Amino acid sequence: MARSRTDNLNIAVLLPCYNEAATIGPVVRGFRATLPDAAIHVYDNNSTDGTALQAMLAGAHVVRERRQGKGHVVRRMFADIDADIYIIADGDGTYAPEDAEELVRTLLTERADMVVGTRRGVHADAGRQGHALGNRLFNLLYRMIFGPDFTDIFSGYRAFSRRFVKSFPAVSGGFEIETEMSVHASRLKLPVSELELDYGRRPEGSHSKLSTFRDGAKILWMFAMLMKETRPFAFFSAISATFMLASLGFMAPVLAEYFETGLVSRMPTWVLSTALMMISFMLFTVGVILDSVARARAEQLRIHYIGLERPSAMKAPLGDAGPVSRAPPGKADAA
Repeated sequence: MARSRTDNLNIAVLLPCYNEAATIGPVVRGFRATLPDAAIHVYDNNSTDGTALQAMLAGAHVVRERRQGKGHVVRRMFADIDADIYIIADGDGTYAPEDAEELVRTLLTERADMVVGTRRGVHADAGRQGHALGNRLFNLLYRMIFGPDFTDIFSGYRAFSRRFVKSFPAVSGGFEIETEMSVHASRLKLPVSELELDYGRRPEGSHSKLSTFRDGAKILWMFAMLMKETRPFAFFSAISATFMLASLGFMAPVLAEYFETGLVSRMPTWVLSTALMMISFMLFTVGVILDSVARARAEQLRIHYIGLERPSAMKAPLGDAGPVSRAPPGKADAA
């Protein structure tokens, strides 16, 4: 391959896996063919079907993560592995390794910190109608709460800069990790890009680990928690408004009776409505205070992110990055 801006960059391919023995071998070999000098890391999440053996036979570095859940695996990967560019994909064969070159090229030419490979045809190939409907609803909800930065927040095919990975405080434990990544980028206003890619079907013998209702509930809970942490004023204002409406609903007939007769015959209802109104005011005040705290935390994260040095090859003038070639993985092999 021709020399390019990536000659002095270490690239790591990260593949979290759970019972993917039927597909992990071809996936690893595909990434080795596309990125021959990249370090390929497979983190086995308590598989019982020989996933780790198949990955090792295909030439990957294999590590076991005992805590169950994709979020735990990604957090361990990001902590363990040191590289300049990270590519994360699933081990089920639904993402084409050949697209990794374009993800890296886009990361460099756009000077982005994250490139998301949005899934072309995901609504048709999601496997179950519940998955397709959930994708639409959660993406719409994300854009309403956190902004229009992303159109496919659940894509598992992404490229990251080192600054993104080392400033990302992953806390989730399951499939909601992709949502957390997207919110982190939106919160710090990081440069991101999307690249539409084909989304394949699982081969015979490979099954989805995603539960429509259980994982959907976890993702919805993560939305609420991330909104509370990153947009507390909007979060607590919405709850405050709910209590205020309830208070006014109880208060209205009592006030109507008072203005008509000068008496308050339903004192318990009046006390309840007053208490609800006080709670509403308290929640609004909490939102105002926590909004200032959240802004301070975002500023600290931003300062930490800016303090992380970008590799000199990623500071080069913009232009055609050319075919993607890589230097030996170096420190990325240390994990």
